[in-house]
Amino acid sequence: MSNNIIEVKNLVKKFNNITAVDNISFSVKEGEIFGFLGPNGAGKTTTINIICTLLSLNSGDVTLCGYNVLKDKNKIRNCIGLVFQDPSLDDRLTAMENLNFHSLLYNVPRKLIKKRCEEVLETVDLTNRKNDLVRTFSGGMRRRLEIARGLIHYPKILFLDEPTIGLDPQTRHKIWDYIIKLKKNQNITIFLTTHYIEESEICNRIAIIDRGKIIAFDTPEALKDMVGMDIIIISSKDNNKLKFYIEKKLNKKVEIHEDDNIKFEVKNSSNFIPDFIKNCPVKITSINARKSTLNDVFLNLTGREIREEYMNAKDNFKLKMRFRTRM
Repeated sequence: MSNNIIEVKNLVKKFNNITAVDNISFSVKEGEIFGFLGPNGAGKTTTINIICTLLSLNSGDVTLCGYNVLKDKNKIRNCIGLVFQDPSLDDRLTAMENLNFHSLLYNVPRKLIKKRCEEVLETVDLTNRKNDLVRTFSGGMRRRLEIARGLIHYPKILFLDEPTIGLDPQTRHKIWDYIIKLKKNQNITIFLTTHYIEESEICNRIAIIDRGKIIAFDTPEALKDMVGMDIIIISSKDNNKLKFYIEKKLNKKVEIHEDDNIKFEVKNSSNFIPDFIKNCPVKITSINARKSTLNDVFLNLTGREIREEYMNAKDNFKLKMRFRTRM
């Protein structure tokens, strides 16, 4: 018997003449943290909305907990918790009032509502703020409350769509601490989408999506083994001469990295660097080596890096308004 809790087969979604999701197939195992990694506009949110029955599909087959997204929408919705990319709390209610309201929507038995609310607030460390208005919460606290709300009906799967977007690095780190704790303590399946490379490292398996297509699907370590090389970044007194030496004498493909540094790949950096420094005809001012990352995998597959897209002024204003504390 399959332990797949989600199965997606040949999924296609089009908006007019634009194909947002292009014939993708993948599965999610029960109890794992599954990551959907890709740049903005890759098709992550569209896919998650189809799985959660918020969008219709053009073709393909999608099942969750054995239920079909076209035939069993209500049954699927009872199985899932969803944290949207855009904040959706009522900031004129308290944390407890938000959770009570959501409990009623999900038909949590009235005699269990208070207990459930207390449990999920404790899980995300907001018990001491339960009677405070959400408008007084920081962006990170609101995100934690949204995660708590998604857990109130004990879902089998928690969907997190860009759960840390717009948060500072320290708050993002705290959010992921809570998510890992959820996985450990609640033993639920977590499906997350992100374009932050480091966040996807916690996943058991990752599907990398770009321009509507899945271009790689495996564990983080297996994906990084696809590249199989260490990354060397060097600066010197004469980078032009150094570039020529590396290309012609060492037969390495060279890229110009940030600040005009030279970047290339080797199989074993610890063995390579001592001999390189000894024999290099140019004085080295700095040299760094690192193992391959998932960003290197994406670069290797597509020819470009996953980077957080720059927001225009309108988007930046909207983001600030989302998390603004209104007193």
